[in-house]
Amino acid sequence: MDSVHNRAYVLPAIQREFVWSTDQIRLLFDSLLRGYPIGSFLFWKVHPDQASQFAFYDFLTEYHERDNPYASKTVIPPGQGVIAILDGQQRLTALNIGLYGSHSERLPRKWASSPDAYPKKHLYLNLLDKVKDDDELGMEYDFRFLTDREAAPAAGQPFTWYRVGNILALADSGPAAMQELQTRQIDLNNLAAYNCLHALFRAIRETPAINYYLEESRDPDKVLDIFVRVNSAGTVLSYSDLLLSMATNQWKDLDAREEVRTLVKSLNSDCSAQFNFSKDRVLKAGLTLIEVPDVGFKVSNFTQKNMTAMEVGWESIRSALTVATLLLASFGFSERTLTADSVLIPLAYYVKRRELTDSYVTSSSGAADRLLVRRWVMRSLMKRGVWGSGLDTLITRLRETIREHGSQRFPMAELEQTMAALGKSLQFDSAEITELAQLKYGAARTFPVLATLYPGLDLTKSFHEDHVFPKSVFKPSKLRQVGIRSDAVDEFIEKCDLLPNLQLLAGGPNIEKQAKLPTDWLNGPHFVTDEQRRTYLAENDLDGLPLALDQFLAFYDDRRKRMEAKLRLLLDVQAPTADAAESTKL
Repeated sequence: MDSVHNRAYVLPAIQREFVWSTDQIRLLFDSLLRGYPIGSFLFWKVHPDQASQFAFYDFLTEYHERDNPYASKTVIPPGQGVIAILDGQQRLTALNIGLYGSHSERLPRKWASSPDAYPKKHLYLNLLDKVKDDDELGMEYDFRFLTDREAAPAAGQPFTWYRVGNILALADSGPAAMQELQTRQIDLNNLAAYNCLHALFRAIRETPAINYYLEESRDPDKVLDIFVRVNSAGTVLSYSDLLLSMATNQWKDLDAREEVRTLVKSLNSDCSAQFNFSKDRVLKAGLTLIEVPDVGFKVSNFTQKNMTAMEVGWESIRSALTVATLLLASFGFSERTLTADSVLIPLAYYVKRRELTDSYVTSSSGAADRLLVRRWVMRSLMKRGVWGSGLDTLITRLRETIREHGSQRFPMAELEQTMAALGKSLQFDSAEITELAQLKYGAARTFPVLATLYPGLDLTKSFHEDHVFPKSVFKPSKLRQVGIRSDAVDEFIEKCDLLPNLQLLAGGPNIEKQAKLPTDWLNGPHFVTDEQRRTYLAENDLDGLPLALDQFLAFYDDRRKRMEAKLRLLLDVQAPTADAAESTKL
């Protein structure tokens, strides 16, 4: 730990971020106190003349899920060598946080922007009580991450929670330990408390628990090969991690890791909708936009030439991804509704190809082109299997089509031909129309189907999937109370969550509507005029909406038929013949 804090031990850029949970940290310390082996470590001796050739990072000490989740870059003074950790980063970081630092992660059901969503917690050990026998983690010692307030004793009670990092200042495990217990008002005759503190002292201060191998090779390719092999046994290092690390080493003017992190954060939070794009998606887009022939995460793509091209083109890559994200947000997509975020990549390539700016997202001159983009995106997300297997091949072929046909307009027809040749046709048949009209609430394809059915909604605002007849009334007891026959109750409940009982409703009105029946909602304060009511009914295809729950099944069947008819029209599907309809029904 002294070497970590003196920056004699550092992390090479090829290491991933810290990913251990608090449970994993607790288990590590429990293993130490029980004398269990904690695995071997692999160190790399980087000679002074090599250190300046690579990028290195410090260890995390004060982990904060939102504000400080990543290790910071460090500078090695000229003429100084270091020890780089090839295997053992997670364990050493866990030790560092537990002994010297803190851990702050978001509490459940707390907003990310809330000031009290990330309480600062330190690792504590319960000196009086061990873990119960039914502990799911199989721990013996009661280690927990607690705030200082949570660790404080109740009035008149002994101070049983011992901050683990304080063991570094304890003079010895004899008289000083006894004095510590006395100060905490713990009975000195309680051997369990003394034994617990003694075990912690021995584990941290006396017992040599670290076994390591030091690699002294000066060949970075050999070191990289060793690194990949030893890390394949744990949380596997993805090729995107390697790409990011190699870019960090090879970019000259920009810090690749910081640039990618910043861009990912910006894409996910800086527009009207929240997304969840990963660094994998950004890096895959980078390979696509710099015209790497094969966009797979392969070692052969980690070349100086490719990395230089990505750095030189980074500004245009960032701009294209930003505009593409804004475009998806304008279509109503968000983290909840964009179920295949790979669709971002061909959109970004199209944006870059035409050098479009964010004005394209709202300009009247681009309206017709955006309709083509929207239709293609919605279709690709409504169709099963488009963004699944064969993704790299699909992206490269879409790129070729856009390169050839997309310099003046969005080549929707040509893209659909390309996809059909790959077995990913965007043409629908009658059986698929029937399936789409019975999608469930929250299903992956439900939002794009509703958005396609009702294009008049302004989806630049936040819209939620909402039940027309609220789900809360579809309970057996409530249905029987309003006179629904017992033999029809199951059918009511089954159809409650299906598409004909769903609509898209703006976030604010949806919160206001909550569990109101249609009659209460339509006659409530949200609608001031009859014109507003008529507009709402028309936009959501709710003409003839019954006011009573006992008419739900008739409403459901009528709206399903209208939905199917409209989907056939929008998706260019012929209405089934009588024989085909009967066959589908069977």
